[in-house]
Amino acid sequence: MSPTTPDAPDTDPQPLDLVGVGIGPFNLSLAALADGTDGLTTRFYDQRPGFSWHPGLLIDGTTLQVPFLADLVTLADPTSRFSYLNYLRGRDRLYPFYFAERLHPYRAEYDAYCRWVSESLPSLHFGHQADAVRFNPERACFEVDFTQIDELGEAEALGRVQAKNLVLGVGTEPYIPDPLRPLADTPTVPVVHAADYLANRERFLGLRHVTVIGSGQSGAEVFLDLLRSRPVGAERLHWLGRTGAFAPMEYSKLGLEHFTPDYTRYFHGLPEPVRDDLVPRQWQLHKGIDHDTLAAVHDELYRRTLGGGWPDVVMTPGVAVRTAGRIGAGRIELHLEHTEQKSRERLHTDAVVLATGYRERPLDSLLAPLAPYVRRDGAERPRIDADYRLVLDRSVVDAGCKIYVQNAERHTHGVGAPDLGLAAHRSAVILNDLTGKEPYPVPDRSAFTTFGLGPAPSPPPAPRRPARTLVAQPRWTGGSAT
Repeated sequence: MSPTTPDAPDTDPQPLDLVGVGIGPFNLSLAALADGTDGLTTRFYDQRPGFSWHPGLLIDGTTLQVPFLADLVTLADPTSRFSYLNYLRGRDRLYPFYFAERLHPYRAEYDAYCRWVSESLPSLHFGHQADAVRFNPERACFEVDFTQIDELGEAEALGRVQAKNLVLGVGTEPYIPDPLRPLADTPTVPVVHAADYLANRERFLGLRHVTVIGSGQSGAEVFLDLLRSRPVGAERLHWLGRTGAFAPMEYSKLGLEHFTPDYTRYFHGLPEPVRDDLVPRQWQLHKGIDHDTLAAVHDELYRRTLGGGWPDVVMTPGVAVRTAGRIGAGRIELHLEHTEQKSRERLHTDAVVLATGYRERPLDSLLAPLAPYVRRDGAERPRIDADYRLVLDRSVVDAGCKIYVQNAERHTHGVGAPDLGLAAHRSAVILNDLTGKEPYPVPDRSAFTTFGLGPAPSPPPAPRRPARTLVAQPRWTGGSAT
């Protein structure tokens, strides 16, 4: 079918209030909270056929690293019909959840919950790929060109929508180190990112030797899953990481206060060079490994020593891959360098899983027509204000138009940008700014820690006690009460 244009741009008498590009958890949170905001017209687009959240990493037994209260809506509106608890109630699973005493839901459960929310929101349009965004000064609005995609992934129709405001939630993409990119780009070579692990799992289980690269949570989970699936004494696994240790994630109560609105505000107020220096030094706040996962890895390794001997496993931190290539009949050769010893070694393996994390998906291609309007910082990154808005040219601002971003602001808002626990709060800030009202009040204070010098935030006022009602008591006169 050749693409057609079902609706001309001028058929819409009034631009929408908000159009979202991308439907991951963050824009899904915004769409759910916007659904309860009276008079707000919204529409969200995503090129995928339906919602899915890291399907390649929904390994049996893996859990979120945030509590269930960090769902799409609860920390902004605990009464929302889109809460995780309401999802459980609708499936008659509240009591099992109550007795399970599980603070952290299974990842597969979170994915199912998000799909449940997505299926209840008419503002979501899957199978729609946003192609370009431009500003129309005559109509004082943005225009989004999109392609409607059929079930086979082919272009079915072209369209355009107009909106006063945009929110970009295009998410992240798997990061593949340059030395391994040629192999990863070759479909016949078993070098895959962890994002595609489950799709290749059975293939890997049949190979003699597998190497996992990456010392974060995903690397630990993939390594543990492979370890549990291979025979004792013939595991033949390597686990390599660049960091100096397979280190635990910072999960202390006060450490977690770096993922509060208070810290986000503090970080945004720091000078740009200070922010850029700070983010990489905070890696253990979000790139370490959950304590329970580390314990499970050690327990599984220990169990394999009960019959005597050691498992056929090599776990080495502090290692970088210099180059990589193919040798012989499909084997892979990795050229390694130890960052502290400066020693080098070659490793031959049959498959590689790259648990090398994700990077923010670039906005430049989508925003190319808007480039003259977007203000940038010293590193040519978009400037983003405290309310998650791109800093735009005065001509756009005077027209009453704004562009918000979700999970593209780590350089301005800190390590909490990709954290699910701040999703509902960020959505509330965006909706409050968008409407000029306060449909979702945000807390004045959210952390015991005072970040930075200066006056401490005022504590919220204590709740007023209801006035006591004085009841006349009987007077004792030495005889009966009167």
